[in-house]
Amino acid sequence: QVYLVESGGGLVQVGGSLRLSCAASGSIARIRALGWYRQGPGKKRALVAAISVDITSGGNTYYADSVKGRFAISADTAKNAVYLQMNSLKPEDTDVYFCKAEENDIDYWGQGTQVTVSS
Repeated sequence: QVYLVESGGGLVQVGGSLRLSCAASGSIARIRALGWYRQGPGKKRALVAAISVDITSGGNTYYADSVKGRFAISADTAKNAVYLQMNSLKPEDTDVYFCKAEENDIDYWGQGTQVTVSS
């Protein structure tokens, strides 16, 4: 079992920045990738960014087109944490952001943190 706790969400003005954090605990040795997703009311949960943390491909990242150049995902294996630095925020970035940890055949989710970008 893996437990994930997000933090860092909040209210920010257009053009501002936020840094989301996700702390992982439990059976974390088998995690091979970590990702950030977001979901708004009535919308599907969508992948924002992901990073591989396994030995063979550690460090590979993926970004949704809508956040490329503005968001950056990073992982600190010593702290068992993954971060999402969000810059140049837009109103359309307003959503609940979720952290996900992937094992080979199991996904674990955090409880989510609200990000609101006001214009």
